[in-house]
Amino acid sequence: MIKLDHLTIAVSDCEKSRDWYVETLGLKLEFEIPERRTSAVQDEFGFTLFLAETPGGPGRPSCILTFQVDNVETKHRELVAAGVKFGHPPQKTFWGYGAELKDPDGYHIWLWDEKTMREKGEV
Repeated sequence: MIKLDHLTIAVSDCEKSRDWYVETLGLKLEFEIPERRTSAVQDEFGFTLFLAETPGGPGRPSCILTFQVDNVETKHRELVAAGVKFGHPPQKTFWGYGAELKDPDGYHIWLWDEKTMREKGEV
């Protein structure tokens, strides 16, 4: 068996990124390593995203983080009402159907759900 357990991304401000992932996407704080300026946030299925503050910032963001939600259109409305800015609302894209936003360091975040991907995401 092989299972992806966690992912580490470089961030410019550990606390700002931690707060964004917890408050915006609803991940929970798993633990922190203050002396390493690192926070671990986790989704409800146990996948951990390490946010590691890097001197000089992360440079150019090098990955796309894709989050599955219950309903992408509902989640989009909730986040917009909370003041979150999106690159685009849920729509058909080259990767299927979903919404796009960025975290504080510019990492691309894609949100999608199974139902609308099946119904609207045929590429």
